[in-house]
Amino acid sequence: MSVNDALLACRRRGYFPFSAYLCARFGCKVHKVSLHAGFTCPNRDGRVGRGGCTYCVNESFSPSAREPLRPVREQMAEGMKRMRRRYGAEKFFAYFQSFSNTYADVETLRRRYDEAVGFPDVVGLSIGTRPDCVPEETLDLIEGYTDRVEVWMEYGLQSAHDRTLERVNRGHDYAAFEDAVRRTREKRMKICVHVILGLPGESHADMMATADRLAALDIDGVKLHHLHIVSGSAMAREYADGGVELFNAKDYVCTACDFLERLPPRVTVQRLMGETIGGEALIAPRWPESKARVASMIEEEFRRRGTTQGARYALRSPAT
Repeated sequence: MSVNDALLACRRRGYFPFSAYLCARFGCKVHKVSLHAGFTCPNRDGRVGRGGCTYCVNESFSPSAREPLRPVREQMAEGMKRMRRRYGAEKFFAYFQSFSNTYADVETLRRRYDEAVGFPDVVGLSIGTRPDCVPEETLDLIEGYTDRVEVWMEYGLQSAHDRTLERVNRGHDYAAFEDAVRRTREKRMKICVHVILGLPGESHADMMATADRLAALDIDGVKLHHLHIVSGSAMAREYADGGVELFNAKDYVCTACDFLERLPPRVTVQRLMGETIGGEALIAPRWPESKARVASMIEEEFRRRGTTQGARYALRSPAT
């Protein structure tokens, strides 16, 4: 089955899941192995700011960041073994997930990436980072891996609105994101964008404007997260003071469908909601619905509407 055939087959689900793309692209079950390479973030070490984004406690969503730092090759080997046993995976993506995974000198990055892709069954490299951490020499390095594996750059955006980015202490503006996307698109790499729905101060129209801006860019994937409050984050204090409103599951499902209707049908959906590792870190919202149930609710909502991802998509200039 081709990727285009997979896209058409998935219209009954309402959206184009990344798992379907991977199966069509590589002809087998492919899973990501999450890695922690010991990097940090310029919004934590003082280059850009201190304290990080107000919603972020990296260890709450990145399993590898919760463990003692180990060699990348060791993490990769153990992760592949686990994915084979648990999911029947045959091929793998090395996913540098924790913190900003381009935030180091080129030679350090090369050593870490080489460790991850040095296995016969690794067919992809995904690198999670910030749009202000991709100097040209770093993109040139990463492009070199496209001769060996499929490469995805995963950029944390969260919102297309500068006032929101400032409020959550992102440390960069939307222009930095657009610049990173433009320069990455000139390379032989794919682009996935992370977005948080329900950030403080954002209306439904604000979130849809973010979708419209992404739809006007040549991106390949998106990860949607609902805003959730984790222990130890600056936003936890704001939430305790009554300064943050959160979605219930039903409203989030409707908003996520509204968002996906505005994206091109070919954009792969790599995540439908945020989650924490273990239950102890999560403060709110504590939905009774599971992650799998929320995904089913999104499919059900698309069927109820009689629409799919891309139903409201129209290529136009980004909103001002």
